[in-house]
Formats: sequence, structure tokens, C-alpha cells
Amino acid sequence: MASSTGLPRIRACLFDMDGLLIDSEDKYTQITNEVLQMYGKPMLPWSIKAQLQGRPQPEASKIFHEWAQLPISPEETAVKQDALREKYFPQSQTLPGVPELLANLVATRSTDHPVHIALASSSNGKNFKLKTDHLKELFTAFPQVNRVLGDDPRIEKGRGKPLPDIYLLALKTINDELRSKGETEIKPEECLVFEDAVPGVEAGRRAGMQVVWVPHPGLWDTYKDQEEEVLAGRTGAHKEDGKTESGAVGSLGDGWGQRLTSLEDFPYSRYGIQI
Repeated sequence: MASSTGLPRIRACLFDMDGLLIDSEDKYTQITNEVLQMYGKPMLPWSIKAQLQGRPQPEASKIFHEWAQLPISPEETAVKQDALREKYFPQSQTLPGVPELLANLVATRSTDHPVHIALASSSNGKNFKLKTDHLKELFTAFPQVNRVLGDDPRIEKGRGKPLPDIYLLALKTINDELRSKGETEIKPEECLVFEDAVPGVEAGRRAGMQVVWVPHPGLWDTYKDQEEEVLAGRTGAHKEDGKTESGAVGSLGDGWGQRLTSLEDFPYSRYGIQI
């Protein structure tokens, strides 16, 4: 069955977390700026912030320190950031439209056309706990087996976003369950990735999945002249290395990506999702 766009009907939705489900990306910015101010450095610009979003912490740290040129080591910076994370992450709040969207998708489980959901966040386990312990009801939408975090040992070191591994693993957690029940497995093209970050959009496209991009206004200001390149995964966040396991990016205007300003009033029918 196809959706109203002619693309395969969506049978699984795979979600990023920071800046997409909760406002923790703003907390990251606040934390980073406080550290920068300690050493008289300028505030973090979106041109750099955009490169940090969605990436595993080691890669993001390398990009940040090459730009910031702080007079302390990355290890010392991490200590200061960790203290501020414990202060600010528990203040994270749900973004508009998220509770309704997740509730509607969960409700499809009892219909003839269920939509399965999984979490695919680059956040490590410690930070995930800080950000979500006070939001446990919201995250019950994601069964424990369908949560894939950035420090998941099943993801090879150096294979974080914008490579496709985390989204392919999230889909695998769903298909493992379906297979055990003798049900038809879900193909990558039947998955819809929800992302706010440019590297995350590229990861979804490299996984062969459809993508919804919900950028922060600051990120949109940085990339508004490159919308089609972002939606196709063609902004060059990952440099080709000749390895087939990197996945293929999309084509400009191929319809596999859509930008939304928020998750309110989500267009379910566009993706063949029956609510």
C-alpha cells in the first residue's frame, strides 16, 4: 500500500530525541555558552552548533574544541559540562505536538495498520536518564527493547550519525519482535525518521528511510537556502570513504524528505498512517 505521495505507507516511526521530542538542545547551548563565558569566548554560533547536533559525544567534542580553542583540555571541559548537565538536563520539557503524536501512534497498535515506534538517540545512557527521568510517562511510548542510545555496544565505534547504523539498529529491534511473532518485517522504505539535526537527516536517508526534518529556528536560518540538500542528505556531513555500508544519500526533490516547523497537527494521511 502506498501513501498519498506514492511512496510506501509508513509502518514504523523512528525518533531522535534532543531538540525533537524535548528541548534539551537548548540546554546544550546554555551549558556550552556558560563554559565559553568562563574564558571570555564568544557565544556558540549556529554554524558550529549545527555540526554538533545529532553526533556522538566524542565527535561533537572534537569539532567544538577545534573551534573554541579553550585554554583547558577537552577532559577538563567535560568535567565542567557534566556539572552543568546535572543542573539543566532535568529541566528539559516536551516540545509542542509531541505528546499527541506519540499517543496517536501508540493507539494504532490496536488497529489493522499498526505503526511501530522506536527511539534512536545519540545521547548516552547517563544523559538520557538526566533528561527523561521526570518525563517517564512520555517515554513509556518507547518500549525498553526499542530504545537505541549513542553508547549502545551494538553500534560500532565511529559509526554514529550521520552514518545510518543507529536507525538500522532501531528498525532491527522492531523486526526482531515481528519475526518472533511470525509477522511481516518492515522494510527501510516503510520507516519514517523524525529528526531536527542535519547529520540525523543524512543518517535517515543513508538508511534508505523517509525523513521528517523539524529544525530549530536557529538551525533553519543557517540552512534555509539548502533545504533540498538537507532533505536529500547531501550536505556533506559524512565524507564518502568508498564503503558500501555508509548507505546512499537521496536525490534533490525526490519527495522522501519533508520539513515541518513543529510536530503539531502532524500530516498522518501523507504517510498512509490511519489515526
